[in-house]
Amino acid sequence: MSCAVLCRLDELGEGQARGFDPHGKGADILFALRHRGEVRVYRNLCPHLLVPLEYRKDRFLSADGQWVVCYAHGARFRPQDGTCVHGPCRGLALQSLAHQEKDGWLLLPLAQLDG
Repeated sequence: MSCAVLCRLDELGEGQARGFDPHGKGADILFALRHRGEVRVYRNLCPHLLVPLEYRKDRFLSADGQWVVCYAHGARFRPQDGTCVHGPCRGLALQSLAHQEKDGWLLLPLAQLDG
């Protein structure tokens, strides 16, 4: 199984998120975050209008790091499961992506990005 190396796990601090462009096409199509010690990876796509979430590089979270925010609509998503709890897509969720943590690195199996 082919995996993309996203970053070292210690580069993703608590309450932080980072965007990634595993295909090198110039846009972050996914992001990873650490919330309550757990790493999660999601597609960078709001379920409301299918637009990217951040307003500038790596700005996926609220100022306090407690919510994933779609800056186009103000929607708020729970970091632990991606469910929208406020905004036009309430009840919908971000698409979670499987990842691996190996030898201190965050890896993403690429097959799930196809299609």
